[in-house]
Amino acid sequence: MRVLLVEDDEPVAESLRRGLLRYGFEVEWVTAGEAALAVMHPYDLVLLDLGLPDTDGLDVCRALRERGDVPIIVISARSDETDRVVGLEIGADDYVSKPFGVREVIARIRAVMRRVQPKPQAESGPDRYGPRLTIDRKAARVHLDGAEAALTPKEYDLLAFLTEEPGALISREQIMEAVWDANWFGPTKTLDVHVAALRRKLAGAVTIEAVRGVGFRLLVVEDEQTP
Repeated sequence: MRVLLVEDDEPVAESLRRGLLRYGFEVEWVTAGEAALAVMHPYDLVLLDLGLPDTDGLDVCRALRERGDVPIIVISARSDETDRVVGLEIGADDYVSKPFGVREVIARIRAVMRRVQPKPQAESGPDRYGPRLTIDRKAARVHLDGAEAALTPKEYDLLAFLTEEPGALISREQIMEAVWDANWFGPTKTLDVHVAALRRKLAGAVTIEAVRGVGFRLLVVEDEQTP
């Protein structure tokens, strides 16, 4: 995946570039708005700082959006709500305030790409996760050991989201955004309640690990077990 990184702060850019490379991304780094707009070869996503030396990053964001629908994630020290709202309104897909960690940026990239490039559904039928669990995404049904599991709509949505990338650590914020509401800013206790329900209903088929202060990771139990 090709990322265009627009950032004039060299230490920040180098740290982010190295982190992205470790996760398998290809990175092209430019330090100014005009340089970003001059890039003609294709890229899959833009990481855009707002405090650029030659032009306001919001103007660059607007110009990039007018050119096409490539995903844009703003990375900025401007944490003011007005800047966040303006950035999203003119076409940014997400907004990350500095300071941030590389893992947070990676999680944001994955979430944005899931939205703009939905996972294609297999034609062969339900998706299988280990020997006991299947998810029929077309019918929105889950079967455990051949019998349909009684999940609420939100429990199903949460399970479907977590199983998109088994083993991946997903932040609480990304889960809330994807499963509940893109503009969710309230408490996330409801997430813990739904995770607990899935653990109880799907015990032995999947494990949902909690990473304190970060989020959750779903692991598929591969060994044959009887309920």
